[in-house]
Parts: sequence; structure tokens; C-alpha cells
Amino acid sequence: MISRRNLLLSAAAVGAATQLGRPGEAQAAPVENTWPATASGRLDDGVALKWLEGGAPPQLAGGSTWGVPWPKGTVPKGQAFALRTAAGQQVPVQSWATAYWPDGSLKWTAHALGADVPPAEQYVLTGGTPAASAAAVTVRDGRNEVEVSTGVLRCVLPKKGDHVVRALFRGDREIARNGRLVCLRQGEAGDDEVGSAKVERFTGRVEKLTVEQTGPVRAVVKVEGGHRHGNRTWLPFTLRLYFYAGSDGIRAVHTFVYDGDETEDFIRGLGIRFEVPMRDEPHDRHVRFAGPGDGVLAEAVRGVTGLRRDPGAAVRQAQVAGRATPPVATWDTRVSSRLHLIPTFGDYSLRQVTADGFQIRKRTEAGHGWIPVDSAGRAGGLGYVGGPGGGFAFGMRNFWQLHPTQLDVRGAAGDTAEVTVWLWSPDAGPMDLRFYHDGLGQDTYAEQLEGLEITYEDYEPGFGTPYGIARTTELLFWALDATPPAARFAELAQAVRTPPLVVAPPAHLHAAGVFGDWSPVDRSTPARARIEDRLDFLFEYHSGQVEQRSWYGFWDYGDVMHSYDPDRHVWRYDVGGYAWDNSELSTDLWLWYHYLRTGRAEVFRFAEAMTRHTGEVDVYHLGKWQDLGTRHGVQHWADSAKQLRISNAGYRRFLYFLTADERTGDLMRDLVDADRTFLALDLIRKIRTGPYEPDPHALSVGTGTDWSGLALAWLTEWERGGDPVAREKLLNGMRTIAAMPNGFAQGSGLYDLDNGEFAPAPPAVSVGSLGSVFGLVEVCSELIALTGDEAFTRAWLQYCRLYNGTAAEQQAETGQSWGSLNLRQAHSRLTAYAAAKLGDAALAARAWKEFDTGHAGYPKSLAFASAWVEGPAVLKPVDEAAFASVNASAQYGLAAVQCLALVGDHLPA
Repeated sequence: MISRRNLLLSAAAVGAATQLGRPGEAQAAPVENTWPATASGRLDDGVALKWLEGGAPPQLAGGSTWGVPWPKGTVPKGQAFALRTAAGQQVPVQSWATAYWPDGSLKWTAHALGADVPPAEQYVLTGGTPAASAAAVTVRDGRNEVEVSTGVLRCVLPKKGDHVVRALFRGDREIARNGRLVCLRQGEAGDDEVGSAKVERFTGRVEKLTVEQTGPVRAVVKVEGGHRHGNRTWLPFTLRLYFYAGSDGIRAVHTFVYDGDETEDFIRGLGIRFEVPMRDEPHDRHVRFAGPGDGVLAEAVRGVTGLRRDPGAAVRQAQVAGRATPPVATWDTRVSSRLHLIPTFGDYSLRQVTADGFQIRKRTEAGHGWIPVDSAGRAGGLGYVGGPGGGFAFGMRNFWQLHPTQLDVRGAAGDTAEVTVWLWSPDAGPMDLRFYHDGLGQDTYAEQLEGLEITYEDYEPGFGTPYGIARTTELLFWALDATPPAARFAELAQAVRTPPLVVAPPAHLHAAGVFGDWSPVDRSTPARARIEDRLDFLFEYHSGQVEQRSWYGFWDYGDVMHSYDPDRHVWRYDVGGYAWDNSELSTDLWLWYHYLRTGRAEVFRFAEAMTRHTGEVDVYHLGKWQDLGTRHGVQHWADSAKQLRISNAGYRRFLYFLTADERTGDLMRDLVDADRTFLALDLIRKIRTGPYEPDPHALSVGTGTDWSGLALAWLTEWERGGDPVAREKLLNGMRTIAAMPNGFAQGSGLYDLDNGEFAPAPPAVSVGSLGSVFGLVEVCSELIALTGDEAFTRAWLQYCRLYNGTAAEQQAETGQSWGSLNLRQAHSRLTAYAAAKLGDAALAARAWKEFDTGHAGYPKSLAFASAWVEGPAVLKPVDEAAFASVNASAQYGLAAVQCLALVGDHLPA
């Protein structure tokens, strides 16, 4: 709906933008991939890089950090890197290693450039000495505080206390101070009477500060603590602050973990707050908010436009543009003599309570009524307060997607304004994390198994707790030398919405040999083009459902729904285990491989949002189930199946290595000792017939979803050069699985927590359809390529050959038939792997037959092009059930990617 005032103007209309509205919010057309189709992957040839969204970003917001992979043995440890534009101009760059090959050569490197770089559409990364930055980042680590300077701004960070930022300077001028985390808590939900609950105010208490990187182009400071009120501290937080050379901005990544009792600890507000000194006259003090697109709300604390008497055109134009007005002595005296009679509006608030509606209001001061300013659809998530003498801009990424959110300015008419970025809006009511039903009498395992049969929800009393889940939010702050013109403010807003990211092309990523079996998009034959079209279709379909179904919100954004209800024409949002997907059947992997192959920006951003969600919300970071994830359900934490297959580090590796994001690195490192969770929780407790007393030297661990989750965490830690125990457990697991009589077909074994070994066991067969579809296919391929372990290779190839093999073949090799197995299309990629590894054309033909038949997926005969009608209407009933399963889409996508890469030459016409 368009704003009732409809006074939104483009930022290009410089000072004329005075109110907000909502224009059509059409998505930008996909940027064509202009990279070469092939690359050597070698450093001496140079790596062509470009911006993910294409073009040259007008505003870096601070800088950019990205990752680049290298083929095994080609780039030695300690290699220096240089960066230049495609035109040959040298660019200062900071580089560091993020992963190594087993021979010690570099596998992944991270690179950062600052704000003082020439804008260019393409760059070239080579070996060599990096250019020096004109304004290097410096870090002074003192006894009680750390001071970081970018050459433009200076930030003082206390090591202990109630402030995460003591002061922020631009030159000698203090722009902001006393930055602190704030939380409002109430002890009841207020179900019966709105606003009846008492609110307590908590402040983030800094307990630890770590300087993680010191420049010269990029510095990183990690701040840790908890929110404190009286004698209680809760909601542990991590706040990373990123500083880039030559930048007047700071990027912040904020994470908190919920550690309360959801029945009595209701978050009413959660945010970060700064004080901003106000030095200019009230009529030269400006407030800005970003609206949809390039829209900018531009107002002054004391407005001098629209008055009965005109101060003069030059005065009005300067105020609207955000410039200093002419001296008051030059104004029309009928205005200058009555300035004290013009109200000053010191308080402004923008609240985005839903994904499709925000409201701006203002008041003169506390104790007086609020005046509606404007309302529209989706705010840009950026605010500003200040004047010609300097000001503070503050923004939150995914502002409307993570609703309810809010931006506040208070006291701008006085000596000090207070700004707050609310991650959870206090105007939205309390955050309610309580379980959504009363248990329905499911007090015994037998009753719970019955419930699983009807709603697919694995319920158990006490297991639907949010204790230990987390959320990460990205923030940006600028210390500006003056009120930014509308065009500049719109650039900052765009940087908040979509932080610029440098990326390497699919051809280089593929040539480096990372992430297993995949290949760039290839439409060279009609058969290949048909599959590529289907892959694009499935991505467009599910990403489009996010908008059509409004899958947004603080705890939900980034996830998608599991299955569809064709009778109601809605996704099964309220039906047990059919609601939120929570990484079921590796949706994350499908999206990341689609990005690797296509290089498309919209695919990256979709996968990025999912990884942010699934790594935080769907996983426990504290408590007795720490390191375990929760199976799919109506609430992300509701199901009683807490498993490693959801917390899987394999779903996070892509984002980490492509962006060097430290928070994602933390999540993966946390999982290195996740095998201890088998002491905390019996995963088969509901069907176990005998007693269970976990023995740390003989734990029942599956060789499928259990071991793949462990192995991916260990592999990543080994790559990153971390704990050597991870490497030993990984190699021991490989060796002892291969030593089992039936290898992976054994299904499980007795696992030793100390060394990662499986005990010798008699022959057995226990094969399930889910065993290999949570990262096992991918990790086994990588491990075989890395180690060349022949016994492990034989064991994996046996499993790959036999899963879709005949009962006779299975019985001949393992002693019994594997039974009627599901997801045969998904497992066609295992057949393809065996075919490629063994050079077996018959197996290759069988793989494509399995893929095209589409068992538990999409058959070749299915017409993909008619799944929905345009606009907000429901899907066509004749087609909707076929496409409305993200699990089928993910498994089709992964099977297609790996079959094309492994046996694409055998693809039938």
C-alpha cells in the first residue's frame, strides 16, 4: 500500500525529499555472469574478481572482506598477495590464510580492502607485495581500553564495564559516546491485559575484550559479556567490531544467546544505544530515516519551512538539504524574532512491526503526545541525527526482514541526543518463546510415537525449549562530518541493505577443487540445458515463496517451509514436523552449490540468510543440548529430536570460506567436540528396548547422519589448522569404519569418545534413506580426494554401488538385502560417484536412469514450467503438490549437480 501522503521523492532529488512513501519494490534483474567460463585456479595467472551484485558500489560502508580458494600445492604457506584494478591501479589489500591443504599449501585465503580504494568493477588478485594504505588502521591496546583508528575515525573501547564503546571521534570531534547494549525484560506475557507486566532494564556488561586483527587494512575487536540488572546477568552476547582503513564507518556483528525461562523471561526490547552530542542550533539539527528504495525522510529538529512567515528561500533550501542555514541575522526578522515560538521536535521513532508496514512518529519531548509523520512498507534500516558540524548514522541490515525492529532518536533538541537501534522493538510487545501447545497428553514414549504418526511432530515434555538458541544481527555505524545529502544517505542505506562483497568466479572456485563434486553451469546440449533450467526454476520457486508467504520475522527469517498443504493452498506452517525446514535433507547445501555453479548474487544472499538462521536459531549454544540442532517443526526449537545432522558444520563452511566471517567460524569450531553430546542424550531412547548407560568408550554412534556431522566439523578444523585432535579423530573414524565387515552398511558402531575410533563388530546391515543426505556424500568425496585412503574408498564405493542396487547384489556383498529404500533419485549421485571413480559406463547409465525416474523427487517427465500463476494467487492445484516440497527440491538439486559433474558426459539426450 502506498503512503497516504505519497510524498516520497528519490534521493536524486537532493534536498527535496521530506517524507516517506512506498513505490513499487521490484527486484533488480539478475546480473549477467561476464566471467570467463574456464580458469586455471593458479595464482600466477591472476584471479579476476568482481562485486557480487555487479558494477562498482558507490559506497563501501567501510570495506569488504572475501575469500579465495587455491588448488592443492600451488600456493605456499606465507605467500604475499597484491591487488589491482582491471586497469592496473594498485589497491591496498590485507590477506591471511583461512585453510590449508594436507601438504601445507594454502587452500583458502581471506582478503580485505578498505574504503580508500578506487571504485572499479573488477580487480585482479596476484602474488606480490601489497600496496600500502594511505590511512592504515592502527590499534593501541592499553591496560583498560583499546583504541582503534582508521585514519578517519577513532574509537575507544573499554575492556570492562557497561559500555561497549566509550567514545567515537572523527578527527578531534566527538561524534558519539557511551555505546551500550540494552535489554527490556518483563516477567509475564501479558496475555490477559496488555501492558500489565513490570519492565526491568538490563545493560550489557563487558566481561572480555579480544583484539583479533590489527590491520593495516582491517582490524577486528571481539567484545563478550552479558546483560545485567541488579544481581542478575543473562543473555550472553558477542559483539564484533570491524574497522577498515580510510573508513568513517564501523561494521558490527551482534550475537546473543537466549538463556532464560521462556515462561517468565520475556524480552520486551533488545538493542544498542549511543549518545550523540548536539552542537548545532536546533534549526540546523537534522534527522534522517531511509525508506523503501532511495526514499529519505529529511526533517529538522526545529523546522523553518511551511511557517506563516518565510525566513527566506536560501534558509529553507539549506535546511531541507541538510546544510547550515545562513546566519540568523540575515533571515526575515518576522521569523528570526520568533524562533523561540517554533516547537522543537527532539524525539523521533521509526518502528517496523511487520514485514510490510512501518510508521514514523515524532514528539517534542517526553510527557507530550506523539505526532504521526508518515507510514509505508519497508524501511531501509538506516537513521541519522546530527548537523553541519557532524553527526551519527546508525543502521541494521535486514531491518524489515527481521521485524519487529525500531530506530529511535531521543532528546535531539537538547545537548545530547540518544539513538537506539532496536533489534526487537519495545513497541511490538513481548517476545514469546513458549511452546505452542500443552502436550496433548503425550506423556509416554508410546503416545509420542503415536503423535509422530499423525502430525509428524516428535514431541516430548521439556524438549521444546528455546534455552540456548541464538540470533546474529549485522549493524553499521558512521561518524559523519556533516549531515549527508540525500543521495549520499541513500548510498549508505544501500550499503546497509546489501553490504558490498568481492567474489571469485565459479570457474576459479571449481578449478581450485574445493567443496567436492560440482561443476559450473553448462548449457552446451539440450539435455544439459533442460536440467539447468529446472535447477533455476526450483531456486526461483522457493525463493519466490519467501516473499509470497512472507517468511520473515526475528526468529524465522532465512528458513523456508518443509511441505505444502494442497487442500488449504498454504504451506503446513501449523502441522508438526511439516512446518519450518531446519536444514532437513540439506537445503543449505543445495543453495550453496547452486551459488557456486551460477555465481548469482540473489542465490548467494538467499543462502547467506539461511546459514545465518540455521546456524544460530536451529542450534543450541548453551545448556544440556549444546551443539545439537532441532529437527523441523512448527517452532524452530519445538521438536524433541535434537541431532548433529542439523547443527552440521558442513552447512556453514561455504559462508565462512567465501566471506571469512568470524561468527560462522566460531559456530564450526564449537562443534569440534560435539561427540560429547552422545553422553547427554540418547537419540533412540523412544525405541530402545533395554537400559541405556552411556559408556564414553562404547557410545552408539551412527555412521550416517551422526558421523557425517562430526566428520565435517573435524575436517573444517583440520583445514583451518586448529585442534590436532580433530584430525586424529577424523582419520581414526575413517579407518575403523572401513574396517567394519560391511563398512557404511553397518549403520552404526560402538564409538570411543577419546580417539574417534569405532570398535570391531560382527557383520550387520542397517541402512536408512537419510543416512547419506545430511552431508555424508559431500564429506566422503572430500576425504577420499584429500587422503587417498584406499580402504575407506572401497567402503564408500561399496555403499554407493549398492544403495540403488538390486537385493541380490546387496545380499551377495553384505549378507542380506537392504530392503525397500526411499529417496532413490537423491541417491543417484552415489551411483554416479561410483561410476566416475571406477570408470564404469554401465553404472553411469544407471545413475542417469535413477535420476530421471525421479523416485521421491521429480521425474524427467514432469513439466516444471507451470507451477504457479502470476501475482499473489495460490498455486495451480494441478501442479502445486509436485513442487511444494523443499526437501524434494534440495535433493533433486544436489543429485543434478553431482551427476552433471561426475557423469555428465554420459547424460542421455
